[in-house]
Amino acid sequence: MDYKFDIELLDEVDQFLETLDEKTREKVLYNLWKARMVNDSELFKKLSEDIWEFRTLYQGNQVRLLAFWDKTSVKPKIVICTHGFVKKGWKVPYQEIEKATRIMKLYYGNGK
Repeated sequence: MDYKFDIELLDEVDQFLETLDEKTREKVLYNLWKARMVNDSELFKKLSEDIWEFRTLYQGNQVRLLAFWDKTSVKPKIVICTHGFVKKGWKVPYQEIEKATRIMKLYYGNGK
């Protein structure tokens, strides 16, 4: 398979995925795999200048994993997933985007 990018899950994402039931977790992981091969905003969508979201709708639950592109990686095109949550409303809460931005800054070593 020829993937458009690789995905790295930070520890907080792994911990979040463990809180999901098995079928939901499988659907999220399947959508991550699929998003690497197809350009589909239903799976992977830009939220702000630097933050993106992986989107999964399963049994009425809107599961989101926020992420950013690692612009310093020697590997080409790698996406870092920062954290996950179950979305309740229409929009991604601002505080979730802020959290992803803080994690991104820590990742780059300038998160004060």
